[in-house]
Amino acid sequence: MRRVLGDSTFLRVYVLLALALLLTFGLALVGVAMVDQVRREHQREQLAEVPMRLLAQRLEALPAGSHPDWLEAQARRLDLTPSVLPVQSTSLGYFTRLRLERGKVLVQERDGRGWRLQKLLPGGDRLLQVDLAGLSEQQLRGLTELLAEWLVETPPAERRARLSRVAAGSISVDLGDTPPAGLDAYQLGRLADGEVVIRLFPGRWAMAMYLALPGGGEASWLTIGPVEAFEPVPGSLQLLVVLILLAVLGATIYLIVRGVEARMARLELAASRIAAGRLDTRVKVESSDFLGRLGMAFNGMAAQVQALLRAQQDMIRAVSHELRTPVARIRFAVQMVDDMTDDPSIRRQLQGIDGDIEELDGLVDEILTYARLGSDAVNGREMQAGLVECRAMVERVIAALAPLHVHLAIALAEGPEVEALVEARYLQRAVQNLVANACRHARSRVVIRVEAEPRLVRIDVEDDGPGVPAGERQAIFKPFARLDDSRTRSSGGYGLGLSIVQKVMIWHGGSVAVDDSPELGGARFTLLLPQRPGHDLGGTLTQA
Repeated sequence: MRRVLGDSTFLRVYVLLALALLLTFGLALVGVAMVDQVRREHQREQLAEVPMRLLAQRLEALPAGSHPDWLEAQARRLDLTPSVLPVQSTSLGYFTRLRLERGKVLVQERDGRGWRLQKLLPGGDRLLQVDLAGLSEQQLRGLTELLAEWLVETPPAERRARLSRVAAGSISVDLGDTPPAGLDAYQLGRLADGEVVIRLFPGRWAMAMYLALPGGGEASWLTIGPVEAFEPVPGSLQLLVVLILLAVLGATIYLIVRGVEARMARLELAASRIAAGRLDTRVKVESSDFLGRLGMAFNGMAAQVQALLRAQQDMIRAVSHELRTPVARIRFAVQMVDDMTDDPSIRRQLQGIDGDIEELDGLVDEILTYARLGSDAVNGREMQAGLVECRAMVERVIAALAPLHVHLAIALAEGPEVEALVEARYLQRAVQNLVANACRHARSRVVIRVEAEPRLVRIDVEDDGPGVPAGERQAIFKPFARLDDSRTRSSGGYGLGLSIVQKVMIWHGGSVAVDDSPELGGARFTLLLPQRPGHDLGGTLTQA
């Protein structure tokens, strides 16, 4: 897995983004839980707002000396523990004190033992504190009766104005002139008897309290609620929403990163094609962002490299052509001297000079071929390809080289005829260079094998010479590279033959390699030519 991540930029980036999404997923769940907690605390404060305001209003209307007795009576009536404390005696934080000074009611959980409600009394120096274990029907009924008693103290016309002093925004508290709607006859009878009626709304998880104020007439029907129960967001719904968000984000990131990966892959492909010698390859620039600018820089680099190599190839070709004229003049002069003298020593010297001229002529021919191959690759020219019978071609190479190496047995291994879609002239030159190289180093035998493999044509040239050291097998394909310092025709060669072979194979989209011959013990050079199924005679191999 580590290797896969190391090889793929896309997977590496996407895994990091996936980890970021998982972190976001966890933070989203924590955030939803925190939002639910804040909502729950806010609802508790809203529910406590009306009772705490009512208790504060009642305390404000009583003399200070009667507060303890009244609080004790309310404790028995409402099943809670109210108390009045000096603000200075309590340890309140800055933000807690600030909220109390703004008239808020604070609700604190008491370690699983219920809740503690706090509200600042008028004047700001005393704190009303109520401890209760839980919400019960006794408390609901008692608070409703306490509110009714407080309202009855004023004439009916002033009750609504008084009620507004304790009403909270989240809990509906209303005084009506007619009995509440939706109650049955039994509930209405209980209201007429002065009882508190508590009505449940199962479908809404809510409840309401009703009470008829004594005296009848205007504003005599008290309605509190409906009070909605707190409904947290279901865990399954939270998980579903988060998963949907993650899926959308994941798909979006995937498409973005995949697009960047595809553009980077095109850059990689172009770089690989240029490294393979196809210097006319260019990257399509689709935008002006950083990848677009990278593509433009890449195209500029490729154009500069192509121009430099073209100038180099043109110079090599021009110099090689210019060498032919003085070589021809020297050859003509040697022939004239040879015709003018019969001295055996002079003739021997002239023969040596003639051999050197032949070597120089061969070197010029090799340089021209190498330059022509490089120039065609640099300029992106097409190479004409056709079906070639490989065994017949190898036989022609053997027929040309065998008279020059009479001390060697040069043979073509038996096998079926093999056809390949290639450029005949260049492939024959590559095979000829390999066979000639084998003849220079072989002791007694050179064997050529032609085999057809799936979508490949393989040509092996083996000899029984000293072979090629493993450390030199890449260097020998460089121009003018040899395994020794000799420049004689019998051992050193020109140092361009194998380079020409490699260029020809690159043109064909194939490869050349060297290893040890398992049969003869010397070197084995292998040409691999890819073949496309369903090829046509006379097709072209286009250099990208």
